[in-house]
Amino acid sequence: MIKRLWSIGIMLCSFLLHAQESELRGTVKTQNEEIVPFANVFLKDVGIGTTADETGKFLLNVPAGTLTVTATSQGFRTQSKTVAIQPGARQQLDFILIKDVLGLDEVVVSATRNQIQKRSAPVVVSSLRPSLLTATQSISVAEGLNFAPGVRVETNCQNCGFTQVRLNGLDGAYTQILLNSRPIFSSLLGVYGLEQIPSNTIERVEVVRSGGSALYGSNAIAGTVNIITKDPVLNSWEVGSVFSLIDGDALDRVVNFNGSIVADDLNSGITFFGAYRNRDSYDANSDGFTEIVELRNTTVGAKAFLRPTDRSRISVNLNAIQEYRRGGDRLDLAPQFTDITEELDHDTFIGGLDYELNSRDDSQKTQIYTSASYTNRDSFYGGLGGGRTSQDSILANNAFGTTKDLAWVNGAQFTKSFPNNDVLTTGVEYNHSSTEDIIRGYDRLIDQNVNTLGGYAQYEWKPNERFTALLGSRLDHVKVDGAYTIGGIARNVDLTQTTLSPRLTLSYRITDELRFRGGYARGFRAPQAFNEDLHISSVGGEPQFVILSDDLETEFSNAFTGSLNYSRSVALWQLDFLVEGFFTDLKDPFTLVSTGAVLENGSILEEVRNGSGAQVYGANFEFGVSPSPEWRFQLGGTLQNTRYDEAQLLFESDGSPGESDIAVDEFVRVPDLYGYLNTTWIPNKRFNLDLTSTFTGRMTVPRVISDTGFLELNESPSFFDLNIKLETHFDFNDDFMVTLSGGVTNLFNSYQNDFEVGPTRDSDYVYGPDAPRAVFVGLKFGKLH
Repeated sequence: MIKRLWSIGIMLCSFLLHAQESELRGTVKTQNEEIVPFANVFLKDVGIGTTADETGKFLLNVPAGTLTVTATSQGFRTQSKTVAIQPGARQQLDFILIKDVLGLDEVVVSATRNQIQKRSAPVVVSSLRPSLLTATQSISVAEGLNFAPGVRVETNCQNCGFTQVRLNGLDGAYTQILLNSRPIFSSLLGVYGLEQIPSNTIERVEVVRSGGSALYGSNAIAGTVNIITKDPVLNSWEVGSVFSLIDGDALDRVVNFNGSIVADDLNSGITFFGAYRNRDSYDANSDGFTEIVELRNTTVGAKAFLRPTDRSRISVNLNAIQEYRRGGDRLDLAPQFTDITEELDHDTFIGGLDYELNSRDDSQKTQIYTSASYTNRDSFYGGLGGGRTSQDSILANNAFGTTKDLAWVNGAQFTKSFPNNDVLTTGVEYNHSSTEDIIRGYDRLIDQNVNTLGGYAQYEWKPNERFTALLGSRLDHVKVDGAYTIGGIARNVDLTQTTLSPRLTLSYRITDELRFRGGYARGFRAPQAFNEDLHISSVGGEPQFVILSDDLETEFSNAFTGSLNYSRSVALWQLDFLVEGFFTDLKDPFTLVSTGAVLENGSILEEVRNGSGAQVYGANFEFGVSPSPEWRFQLGGTLQNTRYDEAQLLFESDGSPGESDIAVDEFVRVPDLYGYLNTTWIPNKRFNLDLTSTFTGRMTVPRVISDTGFLELNESPSFFDLNIKLETHFDFNDDFMVTLSGGVTNLFNSYQNDFEVGPTRDSDYVYGPDAPRAVFVGLKFGKLH
């Protein structure tokens, strides 16, 4: 009898408590009365939240009292409202969200390996969103990265179109490129991969400048570029096409598609995408040799998630890339019958699997992941088969090569959030990369395996609302086993090394709008072949190879940054201003020296050696203003300097008459000033206008004199590359929309005008904007949001 009374009493208490709960309903919309699907609505202090449905409606069971309710959605400003709830009441609370034009409330992951609002992140994160990639007519990642401070993408070869991204003036190998936060962008992918990822697959690109080795391991001395592909968010589909005419001569044709399907309960979803690009070659000076290479690229992929429970999530992503590119002369002939040809045929597979588990109170998060990329490449670097001598023809027939490249990362991460808002993040990661690059005709071999076991920990200390200290470190155990051969010269690397990479970052919110950030990070690069070393250029009609020197030592860096960031949102206005100083000190930096030596097979040799030391220092700046969601103006750039501790050898004479060693005291191919501008005007839902541009200042560019192989230093002019794009939109109904676009890139035709000519040219003597003036038109249609 007593047990029954207890049961009845418990049921009665539960009923009474439930009866005291109130119901909060509402809709999340924009100022234009457009719905905001799947917005997050929550009570932070109480730990209650929900997600709005596809129509923007939400329902919350909340306790009675005075509550602060917050609504957030990516791409919109966060909004909070205070409401008084009576016991058992049903109350309506609607949210009108304003577009976050400057991305001040955007959530990023690259700063701390956890989701955090960009405005309050302890390190500066620049974010490139699809709207910017669309405004700049960026077909691939390579074309859109220039629109962030401290970032510059340059083309390094007329024969194959090799590109690299420089952060704060440092070569591409100093930057860790991440794909969905995983370091699987291998050295081989670094040669051409920036052009192999189409922009229609991208959700955003996050750029963190300065050292990131404490979080992401080696090769993050200059920072990280995190390419994040699209997640399934809501049911939609889109098909698009762009047709461009380069300098009235070469056609560039693109077709792409995107689609997403999400379950009604939001517990599963899949997005799929694809792109096809067919670009003709372009000859700028009518010498019969390419300045822009022929390119055919097909990319397909998918990304899906499943929530087995309310606290867990499984996600998978798969991508397949097939790309063919060719440059040189007489592209209609087999490569061995031409004067000069660089021909590459890539097959790349990229995949990843992640599992996330949250605790019941969301204070702990565990992640387990595995990701891999594999590339199989057939190549031809050579020529002269049309024939100067019979020996030339023999070498041309033996200039075919094969490359197999694997990058595989496995890891686990644990994050603990404390009641005082401190955050502890720990993790372990195992990275394996394997590269085999063979050209038998030139006795060329790169056989390299790199295995890294790393553990990291960081503590985000927040003693009060204004101050944050981020203290972290990573311990990496690296083993490099490499064999490098060219023309009978053989080098080996057998290195086992354990390296500690600490990091300290301080952030202080001086006022609600003004924040100071400062930090220190240590980084390293172990001796191995990086992306530039896997690229083969052509000089004097002969291939130019890179080999590692004997006893190459690990390179270390110490990076310091300090910044002031003022950001403010008032009514419809948004304002953002950033000035960031940086100083990076390199110890034993890897430098590339042209030895002046010609091997028995006719090829030219460059060697990677340790330099005496170098410094890179300067300032990045960015100014953005949006008086209303209809207008956006952003201006950014970098003013910097570089210097070597001692004059750095670029060319080592072999004693030939008239030759001497050439040395420099500053970096080559690095302008002292470069930057960008973008302006958007959206007067209504039917029309928008984008004006974007980049500026590249003067810089020193080395050029090999074809007749002698001697190196000379030239100063390039400055370039101002202006683009204009117009779009108009037609909404036929909620499920079908059409967008027409057109415009001109490089409107003033600011382009290099002193390309070398003929089969003996230095193919690396290329600088400035990647293409001359081009006119384009585009069409998109589908169910878009």
